[in-house]
Amino acid sequence: DWLRKKSLGITPVSLEEFMANEEDAILDASDREMMDFARNYLGYRRNKGLDFVARFGGKYVIGEAKFLTDFGGHQNAQFDDAVAIFNNEARAIRIAILDGVVYIKGKNKMYTSLITTYKDQNIMSALVLRDFLYQL
Repeated sequence: DWLRKKSLGITPVSLEEFMANEEDAILDASDREMMDFARNYLGYRRNKGLDFVARFGGKYVIGEAKFLTDFGGHQNAQFDDAVAIFNNEARAIRIAILDGVVYIKGKNKMYTSLITTYKDQNIMSALVLRDFLYQL
C-alpha cells in the first residue's frame, strides 16, 4: 500500500508494463511473481519471493523488507532472512530495507552484524529508499 501511494515518486506498474519499456519503474506483483521475474531475467536463484523489484537509472534493484520490533529470537531470524539476499547472485543491485530496532546501537546480534558483516551492503531504512533509488 505504501508503494501504491507513490511514496517513491512513481506508481508501481504491472509486469506487462514493467517489461514494455526501460523507464524507471517499480513492479507491482506478488512476492512469487517478483521472484519469477528475478529468476528469469536477473539470475536470482534463491527459492524465496521478493518484496521489492524496481528499475532506476537503467539498473535493476531487488530487495527484502522487514520491520524489526524487538531483539532476539524470531526477530533475529527475520533479520537473517532479509540479509540472505546478499548471499545470492543476481544481475541486480540487492538491498535489504530494514526498519525498527536494528539501528539501535548495542551489543545485540542485529546491530553487531549491521556494522561488521554487512557494513558494505545496501541496507537502509524505507525512509531513505527514495533517495537511494534516484541516485542510481
